[in-house]
Parts: sequence; structure tokens; C-alpha cells
Amino acid sequence: MSTFGVLLRQRIRRDWLQLTLWILGTAAMAGAGYAGVTQSYSTLEDRQNILAAALANPVILMFRGLPSGTSEGAFLAFEILPWLALLAALMSTFLAVRHTRGDEEAGRSELVWATPAGRRLPTIVTIVHGILANLVLAVLTALALLATGLPAAGSLLSGAAAGATGIAFLGIGLLAAQLMRTSRGANSLTVWVLVATFLIRGLGNAAGTPDDDLSGLTSAWFAWISPFAWAEQTRPYDADLVGPVFLGLGLGLVLATASVVLQSMRDIDASFVAERPGRISARSGLASPHALVWRLTSGAIVGWAVGGAVTGILATTLSGLVDQISGENPAVADILTKIGGATGGLDEVVITVFFTLLGILAACCAVQTVVRARQEEARGTAEAVLATPVGRVRWLADYVIVGTIAVLIVVAAAVLAGWAGIRATDADDSLYRIVAVAGLGQAIAASVFTVLTALVFVLVPRATIGVAWTLVLVATMLGMFGPLFGLPEWTANISPFAVTPVVDGEGVDVRGLWWLVLAVGAGLSASLSLMRRRELATGG
Repeated sequence: MSTFGVLLRQRIRRDWLQLTLWILGTAAMAGAGYAGVTQSYSTLEDRQNILAAALANPVILMFRGLPSGTSEGAFLAFEILPWLALLAALMSTFLAVRHTRGDEEAGRSELVWATPAGRRLPTIVTIVHGILANLVLAVLTALALLATGLPAAGSLLSGAAAGATGIAFLGIGLLAAQLMRTSRGANSLTVWVLVATFLIRGLGNAAGTPDDDLSGLTSAWFAWISPFAWAEQTRPYDADLVGPVFLGLGLGLVLATASVVLQSMRDIDASFVAERPGRISARSGLASPHALVWRLTSGAIVGWAVGGAVTGILATTLSGLVDQISGENPAVADILTKIGGATGGLDEVVITVFFTLLGILAACCAVQTVVRARQEEARGTAEAVLATPVGRVRWLADYVIVGTIAVLIVVAAAVLAGWAGIRATDADDSLYRIVAVAGLGQAIAASVFTVLTALVFVLVPRATIGVAWTLVLVATMLGMFGPLFGLPEWTANISPFAVTPVVDGEGVDVRGLWWLVLAVGAGLSASLSLMRRRELATGG
């Protein structure tokens, strides 16, 4: 087998589980989305009302796709196409950084570059690997939509648009790996680019011009800066435009080529963005193991806290507006009630829905914090810490403690921002209590993922990253989208995000609170107990 084939096979062997979950999850979301649309918006009038409400409110357009007609297919694209593209983009950026800067950081690239493979071939193989992954994602997504009976042209174009967005972000990830000194820096840069371009897409739609019949929209010019907007501008099941797909493909290939050129211009472990020099001696506040964990993870926690604050203020400032819209469109009220599970007024339901999203953000923050333990173990830096009087249990407990503190910081930022929103809009004082109860409940739900990640780390360390993120993804799909896709209630209740306490009149319906507390306690006890007998698992 040629060197190219050996390297490609090695990448597929490392990634098969993660890519299988990403790709099947994306395709399943496309197929299930159709069932949700046909159940919740079964008539043309329902879809017309929703699109008219969305076009009248720029904020809704920020979180949905580009309106392009009232047919079932066009409405499905409006609902889920940006999220399909987002999943493809995340899959591609993580893949690009993992096989370039990640391997270089772990010392694997130096070994491979010393073989006949040389310096450029591994990056070229990573490009091919990423393109193949997005091709499979595009094909399976299209097949999932075709299986629902939707028109072939729109289904194929939807899959191609998601795959092309993934290839565009594959190039962005490869370029970031050349610019930044560490895989953490490269991942942070790509995520910020992803968030910025997603928001630009939304702002471009919010500033666009609605059609006269209120069934479509022409985006503002600056929306075309974003690869996500290129996917939307294909307008599947309506105009079926193929041209924007080539913009995503072109950007990805140009940036991938640039990354190969840049790699040939630098030395191993070097970067084009210089790393900030550290202090000659550490501050006294860092003279403890838990302070070291905080130092390694604090930057990411601040970013998640900003996201929590934005979610909190949107929850309370938009609740009145959504209440008004839903009064004119009962289908909106019905769908929000399905997601939120609350039984009170619609403003309470809206807050519950936004705080469900907050719980997902807090869980992601917790997983990223605890996964850091696995990264330190794989790189061998954990061994240096454990050579001191710090024991293995205390070392892992520090990551769990900081992960829990991170959850509380993200939730506290959301609650305080939510209270500020209530005060600014002169909303009903009862919303203060609703925000507090929703925030506390989602903090406990997110803590479940803190201990689950620690338990996975102890039992199957080399699968920690893939399994932990998959658990969050599955819980999100079941909790957020299960009710919309018409899944049975018990499947949604599997998700910790869907069974948190809600305000019920003058009291509080605890729902699955005690099960969540039990899961946190059992997971914490099991992970720390098993850690006593576990040996270090470096590499992988």
C-alpha cells in the first residue's frame, strides 16, 4: 500500500467512531426534521403564519434560516438547514486541527515527517480525509431527505450545501492550525470564526428585504461574507441554485492549499502568530493543583460565560415579544410549550426554552473543562503533576470541582443578565423567580455531564473526548428537538435538560430533579472511587 493510503487508513481508523456519530446524527436530524415540520405545521396556512411572523421580527431570523417559500421542503430548509451546516462545520474544524496542530503538539508529526511521507503529504491526506467525510455527510443527508418523499433536486442540494459548508470550515481549520501555536488556540480561533460568520448570516437576514407575499426574503449584501449564508442562498425546494455551493468548495480548497504552502515555510512546532511569553516565575496563587486546572481552563470558561449572559438577556427581553407573536400564531405557542415543558404563561415558556439552551452551553463548558484532564494525560504533563504528593483522586477531583464552578459561573452570568433584562423592560416581577428556578435546574442538569465525563475518563480514557461530546449531542437532540420531531415523551425525558424543575403556579414542579441529583452523586462517587485503581493511559 502506498504511503498516501497508509496515512489515510490511519486517519479513518482514528476517527471512524466520531465521524460515524457526527454524520449519522446530521442525517438523522434532517430526516426527523421533516416529521416535525409535517406534524407541527401541516397546513399551508400554518407555514404562512410562521414565515410572516419571522419576517416581522429580525430576532427570529437570527436563529432560523432564510425564508424561501411555503412548501414543506422550503419550510424545512428554513427550519434546519443552518443547523445541518453548523454540524458539518464543527465536524470539519475539529478534524482539521486534530490531524495537524494536534498531532504536531503530541509529537506524532515529527515521527511521520521523518519517514518518506515528508512534511506536505500528511496535510494533503488530511484534506482528502476531510473532503471524504463531508462527501459522505452530504450523501447521507440527501438520502435521508429523499426518503421522506421530498423533491430530489432540493434534497440533493440541501446535502451538498451542508457538505460544502463543512469543506469551507475544513479549510479554515487547516489555516488556523498553521497560524496558532497550540491546538487549543487553533480550535478557539476556528470556533470564534464559526460563531462570527453564523451571526453575520443572521444579521444579513435580519437586515434583508421581505418579498411582497411575505413568503421569502432577500438578504442584505454583507450576509454573503458568511459560508453559512452561501448554504442558505441555494434556496432548496424553491429556486434550487447550485452556484453558492461552489463558493464553499472554492473557499475550502483555497485555504487548504494556503495551509500546505504555509506549512512548508515554517519549522516544526513554530507558528505565524507568536505565542504570548509567560512569566519567569508563577504567581503565588498558582501554587496548588486546582489553581493549575483553573489557569488551564479559565479562558474557555470566560467565553462560555459570555454566551450564558447573552442567552439570559435574550430570554427575558424577548419573552414579551414572542408572547405577542404567539398570540397571533397558536402554532408558535404549541411548539414552544413542547420544547420548554412549562405549564405557565407563554413568557415563562419562552424563558424555559432559552434556559434549556443555557443548560446545553453550561454542559459544553463542563465537558471541555474535564476533558482537559485527558488532554494533559495524553501529552504526559499529568505525569509530572502526579510525581508530586498530589494523588490521582485529588488530581481528577480538581477537574470535577473546576468543571462544577464553571457551570455555576455560566448559569450565574445568565441569571444576572436575565434579571437585568427584566428590570430594563419593566416586566412582571414573577419572572425573577422563574429565571432563578430555571437557572438552578439547568445547573444541576449540566453537572450530570461533568460527572459523566469524569466517569468515561476513568473507564475508557482514550474515548473520553468522543464519548463525552456525543453524550451532550444526544441529550441535545432528544431534549431540544425530540418534541419537535414527534418522538415519544419518554425519549425526551432521557435528556437531563428536559426534566429540570419549572415554576408551577405559586409552587415549583421538581419533575426529574431528584433523579438528576442522584445521577450526579452516583457518577461522582463512582469516578473518584475507580480512579484509585486506574493507571495513567498516555498517548492515543
